[in-house]
Amino acid sequence: MSGPPAPVWLVAANVVLWRRYGDLGQELRPGTKAYRGGARVYVVDTYPGMGHQQLTTVGHGRHNGHWITIDTGTRHLRTFRPQLVYAPAVLKRCGGRGSGTREEAEELAALLERIAREERHAHHAAPHPQGCLCHECLTVTPG
Repeated sequence: MSGPPAPVWLVAANVVLWRRYGDLGQELRPGTKAYRGGARVYVVDTYPGMGHQQLTTVGHGRHNGHWITIDTGTRHLRTFRPQLVYAPAVLKRCGGRGSGTREEAEELAALLERIAREERHAHHAAPHPQGCLCHECLTVTPG
């Protein structure tokens, strides 16, 4: 019998609390269809050929709380950071695709944070609605 799987460096992120939706992004929706707003997810794969606009993530699903693996838009995630993952459920789903070292995970996290910020800004080119609660507006609101 082998022991528990070895920990892997992955990029962790949180799902945005509110995202813009609909025509010109004037509607707000909490989290995503698959994840609750604020849920922690782990990035197990990226698509460099697509400019890292989509990521394969592992996290607790919105509806049943079970671990799910799903492709998610980078713009729907925030606070990317490297994290050493020990959870067997995550390790099983990542299949050894994690970053090799902490430094590689830090570089990927910084890249994904920049891309997510650019994508959130560029996806809906229209002005934000009055009283917007999206991630960009919440981070600049005083108080």
